[in-house]
Amino acid sequence: MKSLPEVLVGVLGLQGAVSEHVDALNRALSELGLKGRVLTVKNPEQLERVRGLIIPGGESTTIGRLSARGLASKIREKASQGMRILGTCAGMILLAKEVYDARIGRVNQPTLSLMDMEVVRNFFGRQRESFEVPLTLPILGRELFPGVFIRAPIVEKVWGEAEPLATYNGKIVAVQQGRLLATSFHPELTEDLRLHKYFIKLILDTL
Repeated sequence: MKSLPEVLVGVLGLQGAVSEHVDALNRALSELGLKGRVLTVKNPEQLERVRGLIIPGGESTTIGRLSARGLASKIREKASQGMRILGTCAGMILLAKEVYDARIGRVNQPTLSLMDMEVVRNFFGRQRESFEVPLTLPILGRELFPGVFIRAPIVEKVWGEAEPLATYNGKIVAVQQGRLLATSFHPELTEDLRLHKYFIKLILDTL
């Protein structure tokens, strides 16, 4: 049997929950029995080396402004070439084509505009209003997935090729659009590695 080449996965390392995703990816690769490495991506040269990219939670405006200095255009280019991308919380906001704020309405912040969805940021309130709930996420099987929500956004609507994957209280909290994934919640803050494994398997389709 032909062995798979080394899997190189990147985590955008400009701001936010970077180390948590790196750790989750390393554990997921190990449990899948795959040879791979996780790179923290801070420049276009590092992005060029990876086959998949996670955009972590954090401050979406800060990550957007920092990536606009040179990385954003390269991410769009790689996405057009088929790179797999997972955005969590702030990463979901950055992937959206339309962004609103729960209090002030439409906002003009830098985004990647890759996914056919309208996102409302800060929908669940402030940091002190964070919570965890079990979610039905059929792509990961029947077992409920622990959804950790921290100043989380929701998806108000999708169109085109974007498809809802999970909802909470009638609001969309996970979306897939072909090679692109986005979640309102933080899978890296749980012990459940199924979403990271699912993302890695999407990357394997390109090898």
